[in-house]
Amino acid sequence: MAEGRRTRVVLADVHPRVHDHDRTRTELAEQTQVGEALVRGLVRAQLALALRLALVVAIGLGGLPLLFAVAPEVSTARLAGVDLPWLLLGVAAFPFLVAVGWAYVRLAERNEQDFVAVVRRPER
Repeated sequence: MAEGRRTRVVLADVHPRVHDHDRTRTELAEQTQVGEALVRGLVRAQLALALRLALVVAIGLGGLPLLFAVAPEVSTARLAGVDLPWLLLGVAAFPFLVAVGWAYVRLAERNEQDFVAVVRRPER
């Protein structure tokens, strides 16, 4: 055996392999262009949801005065001794707003879950 010769042994995979979802998380944490694009997509989705539901509220509540102007018989109608406009604007508006708020929270959470699924999804 020759004492002067050395043999170098190299392992096939010295560095632990970085998983694809870890890379995506790193891109988010380091605010790379890919991470910024993912966050911008989430912000756009949340903004679009908020604007759609704001439009629902604007049409739902803003349309009532228009209804009263177009159909004056509705504005003079009484239900259980109370004027219908007071019931619609003073009582029915609150459950409507609660329902829209509940829908917003549910849909916003779904957007966030979709975002997390994209971040955790292994790339092919």
